[in-house]
Amino acid sequence: MLIDTLKTLCALPGISSWEDNVRDYIKEQVAPYADTLRVDTMGNLIVTKKGAVPGKKTLMLAAHMDEVGLMVHSITEEGYIKFRTVGGIDRRVLIGKQVLVGKQGVPGVIGLKAYHLTSADEEKNVPKLKDFSIDIGAKNKEEAAALVSPGDPIVFDGDVIEFGNGLLKAKAIDDRIGCAVMIELIKEPLPMDCTFVFTVQEEVGTRGAFGAAFSVTPDLALVLEGTTAADLPDSPEDQRVCSVGKGPVIPYMDGATVYDRTLFLLLRSLAEEHGIPWQTKELISGGTDAGAIQRSKGGVQVAAISAAVRYLHTPSSVVSLEDCRQILSLARLFLSAAATME
Repeated sequence: MLIDTLKTLCALPGISSWEDNVRDYIKEQVAPYADTLRVDTMGNLIVTKKGAVPGKKTLMLAAHMDEVGLMVHSITEEGYIKFRTVGGIDRRVLIGKQVLVGKQGVPGVIGLKAYHLTSADEEKNVPKLKDFSIDIGAKNKEEAAALVSPGDPIVFDGDVIEFGNGLLKAKAIDDRIGCAVMIELIKEPLPMDCTFVFTVQEEVGTRGAFGAAFSVTPDLALVLEGTTAADLPDSPEDQRVCSVGKGPVIPYMDGATVYDRTLFLLLRSLAEEHGIPWQTKELISGGTDAGAIQRSKGGVQVAAISAAVRYLHTPSSVVSLEDCRQILSLARLFLSAAATME
């Protein structure tokens, strides 16, 4: 069920501030199992479920619903779409990509001046964002404007495919894997009372998590995420953050958070005791909702379990399906341990 849920989630559109489709699907999946369910002002979906015991500490689990993408900025007289990025995207991955534009999902393709017209100097540099356009097949501005408007979301369009030795290719694995794990946990009997927060706008500054943490006021928080793998053949060993297929990533630190030492050691020992392979970040980079949660109110003890994702923030991210299953297993173990924490 975990993998089927992940595939469905990855196919849904949901750039930052346009998470509606993802949120609606998650609500449908968890509503029969939840004790309470609400959507806050920011758009976070906050779900509570009672467990076997209340728990001596309040526990919050978090995963973000949003994905990186694009947003309509303007329409040219010729009917082409100019856009801005939403979240961190390398402009080099945009050329020739298929996209879906607006609430109706109008098909389009990201275009750039043909290689034959490129100067020697231009060939050496990454094109600027203003040089790209999206072609939706409109004849002119009026025809395009009847279909899309400034502020409309633009998502990458691509198939969700299993390939190779247990790998999955899809957009938005970051962080639909965390959402999928939380959905599966909500469906199961829990060892303690838990609050699950499916956050918004993580990719543009962990904005949803900040307000949600103030609302929930947890003592402990477990963030479930996707993180960049950087395990390509030409990557120096000291630049490889983590590797696809080598188990869940348990970070002790990233660019936004120094994780709680007690919880880091707990996750590490649980993995080792139960035969779950694990790894940590070899290169300190990035940041997650944990940074915002940790700083809320009087402070929160935070930990994270991440999936190593190759080609992060592109239309063709890659993850190991076995890594995903092991993340769910480790999260279950963490909940059982948290139920008895003083």
